[in-house]
Amino acid sequence: MCLLAGAPLLTTIPARAQTNPSPDEIIFTNGDHLTGKLEREVGDSIVFKSDSVGEVTVSASKVKELHSNGQFVVLQKGETVTRTQRTSGPVSYANNAITVSGAKAETVPVKDISYVMDGATYNKEVLANPSPLQGWNGAVTGGVTLLRATDYGENFTLGLGLIRAIPTVPFLPSRTRSTINVLETYGKLTSPAIPPTTPPSAAVTKTSIFHADAEHDKYFNSRLYGLVGTSFDHNYAQGLDLQQIYGGGVGYTVIQSPLQQLDVKVDVHYERQKFFPPTPSDNLIGSTFGEAYHRNLPHKIVFNENGSFIPSWNHSSAYSAIVAAGLSLPTYKRLSVSLNMLDNYLNNPPPFYNKNSFQFITGITYTLK
Repeated sequence: MCLLAGAPLLTTIPARAQTNPSPDEIIFTNGDHLTGKLEREVGDSIVFKSDSVGEVTVSASKVKELHSNGQFVVLQKGETVTRTQRTSGPVSYANNAITVSGAKAETVPVKDISYVMDGATYNKEVLANPSPLQGWNGAVTGGVTLLRATDYGENFTLGLGLIRAIPTVPFLPSRTRSTINVLETYGKLTSPAIPPTTPPSAAVTKTSIFHADAEHDKYFNSRLYGLVGTSFDHNYAQGLDLQQIYGGGVGYTVIQSPLQQLDVKVDVHYERQKFFPPTPSDNLIGSTFGEAYHRNLPHKIVFNENGSFIPSWNHSSAYSAIVAAGLSLPTYKRLSVSLNMLDNYLNNPPPFYNKNSFQFITGITYTLK
């Protein structure tokens, strides 16, 4: 009874083993072998993931052979990536060329390869239309200062930065990019009269500086894009109740590499400046000349800087400028310490208000994704 019951079980084991796909394999020019999974190829750099060594990037010049049973799509240099269905298939590498098997075999020399990616990634990133809530990355920053002495008060800072780049993988040309930024600094300081009065009196000083902006970019090619955007500013320290900007323009990526990126942009917009009474409001037609720089520093430190000069074409003295710069210092997992500087210049504030408003902000940043 026991032998008969075990016989069917023994016969099913080889059948199951045959259904497991064999791992991908790299054979190096020095004879070494590495098994695992082919992730992608960008130019002549092959990204391979192995259980033994993790994810590694290998130069194609060091590879003698490569075999993968996955379904891959090959894109060639100079090829315009269009939203059309592509045939995928298993790939192999030999003699400095990649061959895609299948109903229509294709062999591409390594020197002509732009990207090799799996079919699922191609369908998701090139063909699919993500929902408005998909693909967002960003960070939340917060800081607080409390004072309890003869004078007492508190100061709060809260920032939110979101970005949505489509495709979401960095090795494909950009189609669209959306950004949302919000920063609020609020403070209140109470100073009791000295010597005390009867009834008690105190001087209260408030600070409220708010900035928010949103922009959507549509790429015409890998570097040139059109943009539409809006921004809102409130600065109690400059007598500015609300400044609103709505406009559109063009941008260009001057520098683009894994290490750094520099964008420049210009727009034409409508701007409304509302000041605290009795200063009248202004309706302006102007432009924004801006730049944004991002750089990855050693030890995963990130530096960001951006600046904007905003002249008015129908009221020459109503111009403004904004400069911001910051460092993000990683501390633990998704948490980092942030050091930021923000300088707002408003050339036409109400009487008795300073034109310049400078902030140095420290806080804790949590990366959302």
